[in-house]
Amino acid sequence: MLLRASAELSFNSLLITDTEHCILYANPACCNMTGYALDELVGQNPRILQGELTEPAVLEELRRSLKERGFFSGSTVNYRKDGRPYMVEWTISGVKGSTAEPRFFISIQKDVTQLHAEQSTGNLFAKAIDAAHDGIFITDADGTIEFANRGFEIITGYTPSEVVGRNPSLLKSGHHDNAFYKRLWQHLNEGLAFRAMIVNRHKTGHQIHCQQTITPVKSQDGTTSHFISIITDMTDRVFEELKLREQASSDVMTGLLNRRAGEIELEISLIQAQDRQSPFCVLMLDIDDFKPVNDTFGHPRGDEIIKVVANILHQQTRKTDKCIRWGGEEFIVLLPFCDLVKGGKIAESIRAEMADQLFGDVGQVTLSIGIADSRINDASAKILERVDQLLYQSKENGKNRVSADQRDID
Repeated sequence: MLLRASAELSFNSLLITDTEHCILYANPACCNMTGYALDELVGQNPRILQGELTEPAVLEELRRSLKERGFFSGSTVNYRKDGRPYMVEWTISGVKGSTAEPRFFISIQKDVTQLHAEQSTGNLFAKAIDAAHDGIFITDADGTIEFANRGFEIITGYTPSEVVGRNPSLLKSGHHDNAFYKRLWQHLNEGLAFRAMIVNRHKTGHQIHCQQTITPVKSQDGTTSHFISIITDMTDRVFEELKLREQASSDVMTGLLNRRAGEIELEISLIQAQDRQSPFCVLMLDIDDFKPVNDTFGHPRGDEIIKVVANILHQQTRKTDKCIRWGGEEFIVLLPFCDLVKGGKIAESIRAEMADQLFGDVGQVTLSIGIADSRINDASAKILERVDQLLYQSKENGKNRVSADQRDID
């Protein structure tokens, strides 16, 4: 009675057959799993639960195992009374009597359809994640990497085995300051996803520009258990945008900044000078007697001279200086963190280098230069007007010279 009560209350399906495989008993869990009532099962062969997806190889193994060992364990597809398939996992054991031969077979069955589906889905997700073009990596709450996909390796150069157990800081490029990471952790600590363009470092050392999303994953108690990061390599797009931006701001002939870009740089210089209380200087240069050169020797010869001036500006100025083709044969150079004395020396080196050039049948071509420094509450129109007047002063005083506020520099 106790054994029967236990069978009746069991969560697992229990089926008993005789040696001819005729069903003698099925517990309520079996009836619930198969959809058959007890009286519909008793006297039947378990074959009524089989269908087109039931694997013949499994049934063959079942028969062989019971004959040779009196025991079987396996899984296959069975069918409910209404025709719906389900995945069953079961064991069959022979119950022996006074002889060595079994008198009954007890089958304990379990519907594993949901588990199988979850495992299949999990495998599918795992394959999909690994096949994703984007880089995906998962860290625990302390930031230790637990998983990285194939896309991560393609983007960063690091294989999953090289990064599992390590911290994502190995990707830091040094491009971002502490304020950036403070903002990042503020989002994550508030349970919010963080998305930004992040400059990471490839395994080989070069920078990779990535659109990166970091999402905290909560456990059942509400605490953060993991972080999922998805990175998209935007390097090619960033370089293309920079190239287009450079093309839009550059003078085609000389490679210097064009006038529009120069106007913006002048405004920026004025703002920085006010904020930092640090003046800067502006040079305005003009090629002397350029129109007669063009008229006499042709525009190609004039273009050659303009390119030489551009090269001299690159050579004689600092990396922080901005060289601009202002228009035609006129140029402007912005000299940040520079006073008139230092600026005058730079201007003179430009003038002297140009004066030393000889252009074949054209001969010597010179530059006239004006130099002015910024003043408190200056505006672009004001400083340009002052430096233009100084350039005119150089022209009036014989050309091939530098004129600065209040004095000439020969």
